[in-house]
Amino acid sequence: MEIKLREEYIKLGQALKAVGLCESGVDAKLVIKDGLVKVNGQTQTQRGKKLYDGDEISFDGETVRIVK
Repeated sequence: MEIKLREEYIKLGQALKAVGLCESGVDAKLVIKDGLVKVNGQTQTQRGKKLYDGDEISFDGETVRIVK
């Protein structure tokens, strides 16, 4: 899956919602807080983490690439 950036970056919680891996911001917050989401191979616990072109999110067996 890919997310095409409209701005310079997208926040992690927004990205999870945008591709349908989380239904709401609350769901995104919980899975991130529980350490279930990786960004570029590193576990990420900040919902507001800014993602830029080339970053990759891994969650629930899915990989999402951020593209400009």
